[in-house]
Amino acid sequence: MRLDELLDELQVRIDEVRGTRDRVHSLLEAVVSVGRQLDLSQVLRRIVEAAALLVDAEYGALGVIGPDGRTLAQFLTVGLTDEEIAAIGPLPAGHGLLGEVIHHPEPLRLTDLGAHSSSYGFPAHHPPMRTFLGVPIRVRDEVFGNLYLTDKRGGVDFDTEDETVISTLSVAAGVAIDNARLYEGAQRQQLWLRANAEITESLLSGSSRPAVLELIARRAQEITAARLAHVAVPVAGVDGLVVEFAAGADGAACQGLVVPFEGTLSGAAHRAGKPVTAMQVSGDGLHPAEARGRQALGPTVAVPLGTAGGESRGVLLLSRPTGDPAFGEGELEPLVAFAGQAALALELAERRRDAEQIALLEERDRIARDLHDLAIQRLFATGMTLQSAARLVEHDGAAERVGRAVDDLDETIKIIRSTIFGLRTKDREGGPGLRARAARAVGDAAVSLGHPPRLSMEGLLDTDVPAPIADHVVAALGELLSNAARHARATRVGVTLRAGLGEIVLTVSDNGTGIPPQGRRSGLRNLDERARGVGGTFSVETPEEGGSRLVWRAPLPGGA
Repeated sequence: MRLDELLDELQVRIDEVRGTRDRVHSLLEAVVSVGRQLDLSQVLRRIVEAAALLVDAEYGALGVIGPDGRTLAQFLTVGLTDEEIAAIGPLPAGHGLLGEVIHHPEPLRLTDLGAHSSSYGFPAHHPPMRTFLGVPIRVRDEVFGNLYLTDKRGGVDFDTEDETVISTLSVAAGVAIDNARLYEGAQRQQLWLRANAEITESLLSGSSRPAVLELIARRAQEITAARLAHVAVPVAGVDGLVVEFAAGADGAACQGLVVPFEGTLSGAAHRAGKPVTAMQVSGDGLHPAEARGRQALGPTVAVPLGTAGGESRGVLLLSRPTGDPAFGEGELEPLVAFAGQAALALELAERRRDAEQIALLEERDRIARDLHDLAIQRLFATGMTLQSAARLVEHDGAAERVGRAVDDLDETIKIIRSTIFGLRTKDREGGPGLRARAARAVGDAAVSLGHPPRLSMEGLLDTDVPAPIADHVVAALGELLSNAARHARATRVGVTLRAGLGEIVLTVSDNGTGIPPQGRRSGLRNLDERARGVGGTFSVETPEEGGSRLVWRAPLPGGA
């Protein structure tokens, strides 16, 4: 009997040694498996899967601590189905028992987690859990996150050996996470360098400002895995930043929006001149206006584009999906450098635009001189020659035709002189003419519309249209374009301004939603009253292809 007892005890010891050996092998395999990965998201997923497998836990989770050091920025689970996760609702933020391991980064083992003083209980539809094991993961003396394991299979409690195994795994996990972050940082740095080189090449090749802004937003969105990226710039006369380009989810809806300075990340970054971050904008009381009218935004960062006179030239905003990791310090540094490159791109685009404007004005002056010194003089000489020849023509019909030709030459000279005055409108004593004012109004509307309107001008706008009527035309044009930007939802807007036959006609057409019969018409009444105030008319038409066509008319002095 004694021999049998000794043999049984020996068998138990052998089984224990085998179990320990198998567990050590499993731990080594888990360490190798975790260390083999270089993608951070895959490393985190492999860590929590290996932890649950090593201690035979039914449920496991890995919480990544956010930049504030108090809440969870990311939460990965094992053991819950997608349907269960959706039914539970928002992922935990790190309060209650989960926060206990955050605030006191030491292993925590419980036989009944509901009995702990920090336990808050479970939300609705959450599966019941009893036993608990929490272990912190450190990366270079910094607590990166925590492993949470619950409900050891078989209904038994987690023991000291389980705690030792998970603590050992957490050390290897810290090394693997550090390697993955270093690799990810190096890869990201390469991507930022390529993006900077691409922007520089685009600038040197003469790309337009909208094209450069699109390149900035899209490259930043790709590198940071953002759900939404937009560039907002300050515009004179607007109390906020205007989104000049947006990419990603809701990009089309964001383009042209005015982002207030108060209550938004973009406004805060613009005024502070430094990056501003938020874990979830839609639920952030500091920035209540940021997500108004948009879908919920997850981790978000707003980075100012350089500085000019104490304020930035604009703001680059990037937002990730809800549940994605927050923007950390390692990401902000290259992002700020990229934003500086973007600011340089904006400045170069402005300087190029100024240079092109100067070249255009110089070319206009040259054309005006050539028209005056060459074309008009030759036409005048031709007219004088015809007048002299008319006296020698004895046939009445021929003499009449020569006279009409002389009159046509006089009219042509008047048109050329009007064109010369229009070309030199910048030098006129009375300020810019109607052509320049209309062109400026249409150019300014491109920001709020999200695209440049098409402009066509005909007739002697700078000479035949008196200043008071020109003021009414510019005001009506501004109101029509503003209405199109706010209500039409159009992708194409056309403006035609024509002076002739004793009247000036302003037509604004679009391919938008049209004007509903029961819609608000206060702005249209103002346009109608303005037209009738100068003896003109205002009409609203609906083209066959859809959209709307609004026509504003006013008579000109001396018209028929």
